[in-house]
Amino acid sequence: MTDILFRTDSHIFSYRVTGVCIQNDSVLLQKPTGDDGFAFPGGHVAFGETNEETLRREFREEIGAEIAVGNLKWVAEVFFDWGGRPCHQICLYYAVTIEDAHTPADGVFTAQEQPEGRNFTLEFHWIPLDRLNEIEVYPVQTKRLLRQSGDGVAHFVYREGGGPL
Repeated sequence: MTDILFRTDSHIFSYRVTGVCIQNDSVLLQKPTGDDGFAFPGGHVAFGETNEETLRREFREEIGAEIAVGNLKWVAEVFFDWGGRPCHQICLYYAVTIEDAHTPADGVFTAQEQPEGRNFTLEFHWIPLDRLNEIEVYPVQTKRLLRQSGDGVAHFVYREGGGPL
């Protein structure tokens, strides 16, 4: 499978989907081991793959979970530095529910990830919603959006460092 990930000598474009999984008043977040910043689990959409197929594949590969994909929650335009090049990422966030998993329902667990030939460990954490202010979550707008309820789709723009890339 080929990810929808375009690189030029000076820029990167990334199309990613993530799952917002809340259960028992905790949200499932991931981070590379040794990193302080959390993000939502998911991955790059492959050519010919729907967003739902991508989420199902990523959750199955990374944590061994079968999921149900719900409504689109947020649409993000994310700008950040990726290996010394500016990256423009479109990220869609969907509500997901774990249906069948061989992973803990709370606490921390790990999985191996091999993007672009690199091997590293991802930690998955169930973070209580009332403790979100104690951690770094990227993009930063997602912490506020998690606290809001509503049926509509929210849109936001995140620029790493706050300025243009």
